[in-house]
Amino acid sequence: MPVRISPDATRPSATIEIPLENPLPDYDLLQLEQPTPRDVDAVLVSQGFRDLVDDARGVLMDLLAHPPYQANSPEHSNLDFTHSAPPSFELTQLTGAICPGGDESYRPGLWIVLRDPHAKPGTSLPSGSQERVASIAAELVKRLQLA
Repeated sequence: MPVRISPDATRPSATIEIPLENPLPDYDLLQLEQPTPRDVDAVLVSQGFRDLVDDARGVLMDLLAHPPYQANSPEHSNLDFTHSAPPSFELTQLTGAICPGGDESYRPGLWIVLRDPHAKPGTSLPSGSQERVASIAAELVKRLQLA
């Protein structure tokens, strides 16, 4: 299951849905596919899943403060060695999600909303910002070994 990223049409924010694909023994999350959304609820309230959300928050905050390198990003054309630039995104929401899987099954996942506080209200994220959101999501999945 791929990560789904949906930019908001009328706000400078994007939602990221990351379904858990692999068992995560470190979080005691072994049986991920569930037959009903109600069965996924039991996973979302487990201590292991809460630990995963806490770890995801820490990794995500680090990625927001130090975004992954993008070769074509305008941020890398003018290097700022003072580290005084404000973060390009702020975390609006991080919670559990019930993600539809294949064959009428469901999986737990992470639901993340990132917002660009410097963008003009009432507008969607520009394509460059959407690419940064995608690179942050990919790096989060990689660091937490979610896929």
